[in-house]
Amino acid sequence: MSGRLLPRRNAAIAFILVTALLDVMSMGIVIPVLPQLIETLSGSSSGAGLWNGLFVALWAGMQFVCSPIIGSLSDRFGRRPVILISICGLMLDYVLMALAPNLWWLAVGRLLAGVTSSSFTSVFAYMADITAPEDRARGYGLIGAAFSAGFVAGPLLGGILGEVSLRAPFWVAAGMSALAFIYGVFVLPESLPPEKRMAFSWRRANPFGALTLLRSHRELSGLAVVNFLLYFAHHLFSAVFVLYAGDRYGWGAWQVGSLLALVGLLDMGVQGLLVGPVVQRIGDRRTMVIGLAFGAIGIACMGLAPTGWMFVAAMLPNALWGLAMPTIQSLMTRRVSESEQGQLQGANNSVASIAGIVSPLFFGGVYALSVGADPTLPFIGSAFLIAAAVLGGAALLGWLAGRRDSSDGRLLLDNDAVGH
Repeated sequence: MSGRLLPRRNAAIAFILVTALLDVMSMGIVIPVLPQLIETLSGSSSGAGLWNGLFVALWAGMQFVCSPIIGSLSDRFGRRPVILISICGLMLDYVLMALAPNLWWLAVGRLLAGVTSSSFTSVFAYMADITAPEDRARGYGLIGAAFSAGFVAGPLLGGILGEVSLRAPFWVAAGMSALAFIYGVFVLPESLPPEKRMAFSWRRANPFGALTLLRSHRELSGLAVVNFLLYFAHHLFSAVFVLYAGDRYGWGAWQVGSLLALVGLLDMGVQGLLVGPVVQRIGDRRTMVIGLAFGAIGIACMGLAPTGWMFVAAMLPNALWGLAMPTIQSLMTRRVSESEQGQLQGANNSVASIAGIVSPLFFGGVYALSVGADPTLPFIGSAFLIAAAVLGGAALLGWLAGRRDSSDGRLLLDNDAVGH
């Protein structure tokens, strides 16, 4: 397993990347039209805002509950059946939402979307199965690049399809999921041998039980906190970016959409091209810390930028933030056994879901206090500066979260993390 991705697994790796791309594209396609469809079904713009917030909470809540279950099921029955069933479920979910006659049916669709999207836990576990520990950061970087490509292409395609019909993006998303399912049936091999599987247990599969895994080793606990802080800071953009861009720089939908596409392209380049070479040169942990540090610098510059062009320029150092996510994942996978990779990814996804619920509320509140005729916080970029401080703290904690072998500088693994 040393030095490269495992031989004769190219088809499996390609499938995982195609699956990630199609899944994220199918999610991104509906982003431009879902609020409009909600408004059409509710018959009220104010009611649409409430329903849209509820749908976001439903999706994140189901991710929190179901990610550990999906991950544990993949530890018990293997990655292949769980991934394929999840993709099939996602396809049926998009068909349901395309046909939804009212908001209640659409709410059921968002609940199912939260469940089936939890297959990402199995995708990350699959990559851990088929890559050597020293190559996992590169593998996760490729998945991250596929995610970024999906987030660039999906909303753009959804916007075009939405001009035809508000239902059209849902049908195309269902078609993409169907394509991924058919491709997987014929291409995807199983990555977890039967002798390395773990019996399913509700004690481990429930979200709170899964989180106990993150407390099983001191270094793993520290990395889990770093992971939470990273997601917490990242949701700054979903919470306030559009409002901030309009209020401070006067940007409209076209400028915001173009900038988001540029962000996706930069992230795709960093995770797809830079992660592997940088990790080979300086190691996972240093790469993670550098990524978090540059993310903090970039966000701080965004908050301080007096002009739109300076904000765009700050995206360049901020793009190196993409070095952090794959390396955090890589470091965490080294601290659990092969039979616990699914449970680990489920726990990580639950942590991300908690951040996804709490962070937008927090940063939305901070932004509300920093705008208006008589703001409580005198600086409109306060939310960005707070997010930068969060990432700076994550970088410091990430540096302290691992132990290093003084003889050769490699990351030490606890014996109980690889041998039980």
